[in-house]
Amino acid sequence: MDLKEKLVSSFMAFEERVDVHSDLHDIRTNALKNFENKGFPTKKEEAWKYTSLNAILKNDFTVFPKAENAIEFNHVKKYFLHEIDTYKLVFIDGVFSSHLSSTTHDGIDVCLMSSALTKPKYKMVIDTYFNQIASKDESLTSLNTAFASEGAFINIPKKKVADKPIEIMYFSTGNEAALMVQPRNLVIVGENSHVQIIERHQSLNENPVLTNSVTEIFAQKRAIIDYYKIQNDNSEANLIDNTYVSQQQESHASVHTFSFGGNLTRNNLNFYHFGERLTSTLNGITILSDKQHVDHYTLVNHSTPNCESFQDYKGIFSDRSTGVFNGKVLVEKDAQKTNAFQKSNNILLSDKATINAKPQLEIFADDVKCSHGCTVGQLDETAMFYMQSRGIPKKEAKALLMYAFSNAVIESIKIPELKQRITKIIATKLGVNLGFDL
Repeated sequence: MDLKEKLVSSFMAFEERVDVHSDLHDIRTNALKNFENKGFPTKKEEAWKYTSLNAILKNDFTVFPKAENAIEFNHVKKYFLHEIDTYKLVFIDGVFSSHLSSTTHDGIDVCLMSSALTKPKYKMVIDTYFNQIASKDESLTSLNTAFASEGAFINIPKKKVADKPIEIMYFSTGNEAALMVQPRNLVIVGENSHVQIIERHQSLNENPVLTNSVTEIFAQKRAIIDYYKIQNDNSEANLIDNTYVSQQQESHASVHTFSFGGNLTRNNLNFYHFGERLTSTLNGITILSDKQHVDHYTLVNHSTPNCESFQDYKGIFSDRSTGVFNGKVLVEKDAQKTNAFQKSNNILLSDKATINAKPQLEIFADDVKCSHGCTVGQLDETAMFYMQSRGIPKKEAKALLMYAFSNAVIESIKIPELKQRITKIIATKLGVNLGFDL
């Protein structure tokens, strides 16, 4: 039995476990039908032209974890942003870990999707937001919707500022020979509210893991959201991350994606505009080696006037690694006065490394400022020679140039402790001590 058959045949038992009579029954059933009809995406689809899941799907994944596997905090402390206090939502093999988490209902809700999906007090919120912006057509998003039961639920009411960042951590213990997990996150940020969120998926050994994650983010009027995704996993970890962002007028939503590790990573990032004078920011740094593969697929749908979007993705690829950037900006007819900027810059450190870049603009309005660009090259030999002539060893000179190449995205990080953490990871990836105070 292949993975698709296993998932479809398991659906009835899953629904009985989470309540077949719930209001979500029709949503789940329709989502499963879409996945059953379409199956896992293949390279025949234009959006997946450069990314194949065939090798991953050959694993015999366990699709439902049996129980919580305990982890001691000392074993995973290094993965948290322990330099400052944060709210924490921690999941182990897809199951919530209460003893590692720090949640709250004090003015804001930082709690579980399982609670939000089942408790009457959240019914109005779930009816209003759940599965409203996530794609009804994309097969892997549909698969997640069919089996949605656990993940992070964050609700920041109007005129509230989260007093500390929120960390969402998904750990895979490796106790299963191969495990598939499907977390579902829902983030709602009310009018004039502000939140900072850090998300990480981390395997604790080398057993294969497939994570199919979906996150829906709603930014109301004048809301500010800073969302950081840290992807620095083990060599057998595979992540398909589907994020959907809905923005109302004058909101600011930023998603920063740092892809440094894992076997295969696919980031589907979609922004939808529903108000004027709002700003969307999509930043990313990718540093890969060996045979790692990262695919960034972005969409910014400008449907309203006087809005801005900025995309800046940097990639450094060595050995036989592969990068993909497929970025699309859609400016609809009514979206006059749009300012949309998209950039993908890439460095290949090996003759066998590959980058496939496809920046796209579709513009149906006539009063706009839109630009896109893509560069692929190698390190500047003149700059290398200059630095070496000043006594900087070649390895350090090379690392400093690569760090400078990434610096614009690093500087966009608004949590100082996280900026230090990302800098340290980059230094480790580059194999040098850059001399920063960490």
